[in-house]
Amino acid sequence: MPPSSRQTKDFPYWLVAVIAIGVAIAATIITHDLYARTFNAVVQGLGITVFVTLVGFALASALGLLLAVMSLSGSIVLRQTARFYIEVIRGIPILVLLFYIAFVGAPALVWLWNAISAPLSETGLIGKMTVRDFPLVWRAAIALMIGYSAFIAEVFRAGIQAVDEGQIEAAQALGLGRWHRFRFIIFPQAVRTILPPLGNDFIAMVKDSSLVSVLGVSDITQMGKVYAAGSFTFFETYSIVAYIYLVLTIGLSLLLRALERKLRQRTTF
Repeated sequence: MPPSSRQTKDFPYWLVAVIAIGVAIAATIITHDLYARTFNAVVQGLGITVFVTLVGFALASALGLLLAVMSLSGSIVLRQTARFYIEVIRGIPILVLLFYIAFVGAPALVWLWNAISAPLSETGLIGKMTVRDFPLVWRAAIALMIGYSAFIAEVFRAGIQAVDEGQIEAAQALGLGRWHRFRFIIFPQAVRTILPPLGNDFIAMVKDSSLVSVLGVSDITQMGKVYAAGSFTFFETYSIVAYIYLVLTIGLSLLLRALERKLRQRTTF
């Protein structure tokens, strides 16, 4: 196929259509008073959505990397522990995890903290903690961390195992220790394999962050739910909610694709 026809075929017509629709909706929000009020009410939850997603994903990535390393460890105890965690957590829906962490895990952590800090609380150095002192937004972020860490662990494990064994053996022959092999040989090459599915998990977490509204956390979905219940403008409100999520997810998808292309160009010799 000639280059010109290939470029014509690969032209992102879908993106042009999405941008046109997005501009039309933005113009409606600006010019229509009802949509403008709805947008101003819903967008107040954007900060919470971004916070829960970023914190949850960062913690999930760190825990997922640890689990991946454990699953590839030479110790059978570490391998089996990681596999137990991954298989159990992957079988529990995110919504159930949110309820469990918020109403079972958080009270248990508070009780454990009070039990450990009892000697200090008697001296007046610190006070006893109550369940209300554990913010719902942090409970939601921890639940997302736990739920996604199992999937991210598998992404890291597959990426690490995709690195050519010959390069690892060559690094061993050069006298590189385990940490230096991982840092300079394994992980930089694994990133090329890891990035696409990891980006998909990040976008999925942006959407799944809407589930935290069941806990009353004031994210985009919760703000839309409250506004729609008070104004009875369900069509306008949930159209705006969907529009904001689409802007976030499609924008992130385009950024991740650009990053993938840049990595491919840097690794092409």
